[in-house]
Amino acid sequence: MLSTRVEIQDLEVTFRSGQTSATAVNQISLSVGKGEIVGVVGESGSGKSVTALSIMRLIDMPGAISGGKILYQASDETAVNLLQLPDATMRSYRGNEIAMIFQEPMTALNPLHTCGEQITEAIRLHTGVSRRDARKEVISLFEKVKLPDPAGMMNRYPHEISGGQKQRVMIAMAISCHPRLLIADEPTTALDVTVQKAILELLRELQQQMDMSVIFITHDLGVVAEIAERVVVMYKGNIVEEGTVKEVFLHPQHPYTKGLLACRPPLDKRLSRLPVIRDFMETDSRGQIHEKAGAIRDVMQSLVIPEAVLKQREQQLALAVPLLEVHQLKTWFPVKRSITGKVLQWARAVDDVSFQVMTGETMGLVGESGCGKTTLGRSLLRLAEPTAGSIVYKGQDIRSLSAAGMRALRKDMQLIFQDPYASLNPRKTIGAAILEPMMVHGLYNTEQRRKARVLELLEKVNLLPEHFNRYPHEFSGGQRQRVVIARALAVEPSFIICDESVAALDVSVQAQVLNLLIRLREELGFTCIFISHDLSVVRFISDRMMVMQKGKIVEQGAADKVYNHPENPYTQQLIAAIPKGI
Repeated sequence: MLSTRVEIQDLEVTFRSGQTSATAVNQISLSVGKGEIVGVVGESGSGKSVTALSIMRLIDMPGAISGGKILYQASDETAVNLLQLPDATMRSYRGNEIAMIFQEPMTALNPLHTCGEQITEAIRLHTGVSRRDARKEVISLFEKVKLPDPAGMMNRYPHEISGGQKQRVMIAMAISCHPRLLIADEPTTALDVTVQKAILELLRELQQQMDMSVIFITHDLGVVAEIAERVVVMYKGNIVEEGTVKEVFLHPQHPYTKGLLACRPPLDKRLSRLPVIRDFMETDSRGQIHEKAGAIRDVMQSLVIPEAVLKQREQQLALAVPLLEVHQLKTWFPVKRSITGKVLQWARAVDDVSFQVMTGETMGLVGESGCGKTTLGRSLLRLAEPTAGSIVYKGQDIRSLSAAGMRALRKDMQLIFQDPYASLNPRKTIGAAILEPMMVHGLYNTEQRRKARVLELLEKVNLLPEHFNRYPHEFSGGQRQRVVIARALAVEPSFIICDESVAALDVSVQAQVLNLLIRLREELGFTCIFISHDLSVVRFISDRMMVMQKGKIVEQGAADKVYNHPENPYTQQLIAAIPKGI
């Protein structure tokens, strides 16, 4: 039995709003052994991050730790209760003893300072070494976390490096003072599967080298299976299940855990929709959770698409006419010019790409960040102007259209952006946001009819009429994604591009949004290009699939064929990186 590094006893955290208070963490108890990796799993709002921030004593107003103990054992000495330490003593524990990798590296890193400066400052603050020695230590850390060109990385700013590299910089900062306990809060959310796999391998390697204890927080049970020995499942501030990864995966006891395991697209069968949490559990009038009898077996069996239906869909698409035909499309950006302005070097974001999308089809587009997926999607709508090639939509080459002609066509071609919060105006209610494209394109001739259409759309995307007058910040991530889907549908398009529209969502919310897109596609009959770095999600929702690497399409074909029998080594690498669970 491992001796304990940290033990949480009856922790309670509450948040006040006016005269009311909400309990974010409800008297939970858990422990982490020395040298042990424990996974903490749950949806947004389950209390995972609040628990982690409580260990670091970083809960800000209006939140407060209202009860419990957090006992931390630095060595073989008597454990100390972190909640009772003076502020100055607690500051010495942060970094030296306990470190944290935050969820979003871009917001955790200071954009005004180079990556090297930020870690040098942290090392000098905690150890008091000279600037020269601190810089040597940072270069050594960059080598340890396997960053390319460690010396050059010292002088780069956060915006100059990729998401995976930023995450490695955050890991280097976290381990810079050799902590005994590392808290990793969603460190792989929204990363490509290959980058995610590399980060997980790096964390496990560092944990073994430094004999650290690790608390790994995520919403994805598949990721936990790749790294942790034990897992704790949280739901609405409570721990509902815990045990070894094998026990929890193979014999889940709580209906919420069973639901989380079922929400990911399965790798071995085609489903008409993904299961969601409410398929497996219900809450009674006293707030007690109950499992629906026979839910797992019955739900999964009812959702499997018969082979005959799959064949019929394949035959229908084989007879369909192309809605979109792309020939030798190139979108290049100048990256280096001579003193006279002549372009010396191009970034070939989209490089000689050709494909067709049939009417009524969903075409998946998959690849790592930087491969050109988003630029291709924007080029098809001429939001990024192509350099060469043709884009034929409904028989017309849209590259020949004027700006006015293109504006009129955009009613028929819509884009659902990756970040719904960034694509909504924070000063407009969501009702106004959905109304706006109708007004721009002159749809429905009265305000009353437009509002009725907005209420109808809200209902279609499973939102309520009273949401009409609320602002984007009043919604969860999944709800905001529903808003931008409703806005895209407001102008009744024939063709929609979904750009990483479920990338950063919890697996259960992701399942709800994917199910919504499938239902709307069946009801409204639009054609879709679905862009994602997650191959299992693309396979679930797509009829055919294209794999993109360094601006080129390296493989395309029926989604099941590409997934089950990939021919290109890059496709094989992407599939191998998908967390498989137990």
